Amino acid sequence: MKNIVLIILLSLCVNTLIAKNHEPIEKISIIGKVIDKETQQPLEYATIVIKSLKDEIITGGITDINGLFDVRVPRGFYNISIEYISFKTFTILNQEIKQTTDLGVISLEMDAQALSEVEIIAEKSTVEIRLDKKIYNVGKDMTVKGGSASDVLDNVPSVTVDVEGNVSLRGNENVRILVNGKPSGLVGLSGTDALRQLPADAIEKVEVITSPSARYDAEGTAGILNIILRKGKAQGFNGSLSANAGDPDNFGASINLNYRTNKANFFNSTGYNYRNAPGNSSNSTTYFNENGSISSFRNEKTTYERENNRFNTRFGVEYLLTDKSSLTGTVLYRKSDGEDIATNINNQLDANNNLNRTYQRVEEEDEVDETIEYSLNFTQDFKTDGHKLIFDFQYGKSTENSNAFISDFDTFPNFLENNPERNNTDEESKDILIKADYVLPIGENAQFEFGFKADLNELTTDYLVEDFDENTNQFFNNTNFSNTLNFEQDVYAIYSQYGKKINKFSYLLGLRAETTDRKINLEQTNESYDKNFTEFFPTVNLGLEFNDSESLTLGYSKRLRRPRSWFLNPFESRTSETYIRKGNVNLDPTYTSSFDLGYLKRWDKFTLNSSIYYQHAINNIDWVQTEDVRDIDGVPTLVIIRNPINLSSQDRYGFEFTTNYNPFKWWRLNNSFNFFKSVTDGEFNNISYDSDDVSWFTRMVSRVTLPGEIDWQTTGFYMGPSEGAQSKRDGMLMVNLAFSKDIFKENATVSLNVSDLFNTRKRKSTSYSPTTESVGEFQWRERQIMLNFTYRFNQKKKRERSQSGYDGGGEEEMFKA
Repeated sequence: MKNIVLIILLSLCVNTLIAKNHEPIEKISIIGKVIDKETQQPLEYATIVIKSLKDEIITGGITDINGLFDVRVPRGFYNISIEYISFKTFTILNQEIKQTTDLGVISLEMDAQALSEVEIIAEKSTVEIRLDKKIYNVGKDMTVKGGSASDVLDNVPSVTVDVEGNVSLRGNENVRILVNGKPSGLVGLSGTDALRQLPADAIEKVEVITSPSARYDAEGTAGILNIILRKGKAQGFNGSLSANAGDPDNFGASINLNYRTNKANFFNSTGYNYRNAPGNSSNSTTYFNENGSISSFRNEKTTYERENNRFNTRFGVEYLLTDKSSLTGTVLYRKSDGEDIATNINNQLDANNNLNRTYQRVEEEDEVDETIEYSLNFTQDFKTDGHKLIFDFQYGKSTENSNAFISDFDTFPNFLENNPERNNTDEESKDILIKADYVLPIGENAQFEFGFKADLNELTTDYLVEDFDENTNQFFNNTNFSNTLNFEQDVYAIYSQYGKKINKFSYLLGLRAETTDRKINLEQTNESYDKNFTEFFPTVNLGLEFNDSESLTLGYSKRLRRPRSWFLNPFESRTSETYIRKGNVNLDPTYTSSFDLGYLKRWDKFTLNSSIYYQHAINNIDWVQTEDVRDIDGVPTLVIIRNPINLSSQDRYGFEFTTNYNPFKWWRLNNSFNFFKSVTDGEFNNISYDSDDVSWFTRMVSRVTLPGEIDWQTTGFYMGPSEGAQSKRDGMLMVNLAFSKDIFKENATVSLNVSDLFNTRKRKSTSYSPTTESVGEFQWRERQIMLNFTYRFNQKKKRERSQSGYDGGGEEEMFKA
């Protein structure tokens, strides 16, 4: 805590000196009102763009629900334009601004030609490419209708989701996932399952940030994925209803409502979904003697039957306290319950491939997850444009309860029913978030920012394993596996950053300090393990705008990966009799230094965003594999044990590019390609874990408007092969297909999509040790077909969905994190 106090004092001293040297330049208001000339009604979200006489964007804004705007600029001469989609642009040239200037009521005329083309040219792209981030607009992707957040992320540029639901950014699984810019219970206790339970309909867009500024948490060595949830903005009462059904059994419904008045905005998203997700896996293992000869074989096949019911609701109120301040409160509730049945058939063969034994293991599991989260936000805007203060408070509680019954019996050479097993896991987490951010414009092209954050987490995991005693005909506690883990992790952070634009050059320099207080208690052994450390995380973001359509960026950031609770729990858990996993209480964080060089170029019909990146990691966490011979049902059996350690250092190199191409009004193409190489250097138990892994992936999205105004979207994804220290993975191809049609005077949309058209989304891998080699295949979910229907009421689909508003331009574009 002493370090935090010292950092605050130093930050205040430095920033006071900066502020003294940059006295604010007085800004003057340009005000007015924009209306529809034909209807005389105000136009909300009309765009006001202020340019210099050299046609460079200076600033801008949008109109409010009454069509009013107030844009502040320094004294000078400007070109002013007022724009609204499908209306003619209103322009004022060489306007002198020397005092508050009222432009009066501005009437915009409908542009007949633009209106006829609005359906094709005004719609937002599925992927928007910005200088500092990529933005994936969920509403434009037909292939995720009726899907989940996991399906959404699987279509995001630079992101991959493997068959088990693990999310990677540029091939690195340590990615920080935020919801509305904050950690959230929506990500849940087990992130992959939680993402599958969050409906895609609740998500507006996803931001991909690979070089975060000091404003963001240092957690996540790969970068940040920020999921933005829907919140209606249109005036009055409006919303949409959706229903979907598919095969394998999958059906659901959702509703999005919004009611907005002059002072308040009420919004709600509620959805229910039932999903049946059958899957399968297989594994063939060869065992070797010390001299390298084959000793035996083991072949396994597993089928998965999964059923899940999920319910989500989110209600919020945004209240305008004054013209410059607002208070927003939201309540989120989520509940899911599911039944999983995994049937494993195991064949053991001798060195000559003769069958010695066949046994079957059936695991039946029931699971109930529940999350409730309360959020409160206060935003105060000051007189100077961009000058603001933001407070956030969030409290969340999540519970996860699972009960499993495992039966095990031999079918060859004789039928033998082995003793069953029962597992029960109870998890409860509580999270408190307190956050404040202050933004102060300094002069015309500079900005200072600082903030504070406290992220307090408590997690209790109670894991009970019971074996059956045939003598007493009762279950008893297996103390070798049963355990209770109490985990607390509090992270306190402060940050400060300063940015400035000098002609075409911009920079944003930041420093973040985070203190981590970690406590682990093992109730069974009454052992405690505490760690406390403070680290500094500098960030540098530089930008050079050659012109309005071409720019270059360079980013540096230091980040870390804190081990999660399941990495730290030292007690063993078993997924099968021969495969055991356990954690390591002594794990330290992984630290990464990242460099990113980006290039953005826009042409009339084509946009290119490319980057070259490098990451150096120390204390890298790797899973190592050891072997042990244990007694299983009276038979000495070789058991594989995996646990994480701070094994190695790692260097990652890569390059990527994302393109948007519109060859015709009726055809859009988005393509992304990512190539990366990782070099790992490490050794454990005299075994080298050095590896030199090269992999790549590419994604292409084609959207075509067919005759009859039917939209046709095809998404193709290919993940190249890769190889690590103890494993290698084959390449994987997946294709998704969707068709969509607007009906009922464009108040409704019906769509059909097929996920994994050729049923090829399977992970095929090989792992090996000095005495084993295993070849496996895993498919979490088989091909899925979905039919979706959406009805919109009181929504102007063509006009409002196409409003991009003012993106920031100029200095704002450079300073956004």
